[in-house]
Amino acid sequence: MEPPLSPREAGQFVAERSQDVFVEEEGVKKVAAMLYGLRNSDELTADGWKKANPLAPAPSSDQAVNWVFVVDTMNFSFWPDSDLQQCEVTYRGSTYTGYMTLCAAITRALDEGVSITDPEFFSHISLEKLRHVLRSDNDTPMPMMEERHQVLTEGGRVLMEHGGSFRSFMSQAGNDAQKMVQLITERIPSYRDQATYQGRRIAFLKRAQILVADYWGVMAARGEGDIANMDWLTMFADYRVPQALVHLGALRYSDKLMEALKRGELMESGDRSEVEIRGCSIWAVELIKQHLHRLVQERDKTSCPVTSAIIDFYLWPYAKKHHKEMAHIPIHHTRCIYY
Repeated sequence: MEPPLSPREAGQFVAERSQDVFVEEEGVKKVAAMLYGLRNSDELTADGWKKANPLAPAPSSDQAVNWVFVVDTMNFSFWPDSDLQQCEVTYRGSTYTGYMTLCAAITRALDEGVSITDPEFFSHISLEKLRHVLRSDNDTPMPMMEERHQVLTEGGRVLMEHGGSFRSFMSQAGNDAQKMVQLITERIPSYRDQATYQGRRIAFLKRAQILVADYWGVMAARGEGDIANMDWLTMFADYRVPQALVHLGALRYSDKLMEALKRGELMESGDRSEVEIRGCSIWAVELIKQHLHRLVQERDKTSCPVTSAIIDFYLWPYAKKHHKEMAHIPIHHTRCIYY
């Protein structure tokens, strides 16, 4: 069987054939110019990881690396069925929704003495215990609890078979980002984020890629971030970043698709429109990166170290920060374990 297109290849393949999502060149240039203005700031470095993950344990702690694995293994499907019914987790005086409920719940569990970042523990955790760890402040639970339990215990068993920690598992990939993604997807089934589009198998690998990027981020924060081939990673195709790209003019949805999204129509994983949103988002960020690199080369006469992963690290918090300004742009809704 022919192997699936890599995420970057998949993004280009989809963008060149998309019927309802379009990459807009002027918007791409606008975003690149915006990022050029930030080129010397911490927002476009690995330091941005800690800013995007304020609830993570201190990078120097033994728990931090395994925390990344636990969170990214369950990092999917946080959007609520209704804005009036959202899972909420309060931690140290702040109440969180969405993805941050997971981060808050895992760190809360550590404070409560639960060994939730220990693979030996979470490889055997019961569904009832995980429900307690991820408990909401209200009557709305975190979605897809059974699926979260399945993927976490599955991932824990894999780590136990390879040294008993995420770091020992990743050491098999020889500090190469591409090999790390391949290792994760080969050994852990829940990370195999693929689809078929116009007869071709394509891979988006959102969680596998963000797991490598988060591993790089926490290791860099520890002063150990020397991972090769980081530029192999693309952006991490999810809900929020596509919304930000539409808001910034780098993506455009057809009227038909926009109306369907406004009606809140549920998309199945692998639906044509869902694949087009994700694929075009990847390709838009690739073009933003290319244009940013050209700007830096032409104006500063130097190379640009900013990768697609770093651009994603910037755009995701940007989307959260500006959510009121882009509230008129609906996110797509897909219940799946891939994002």
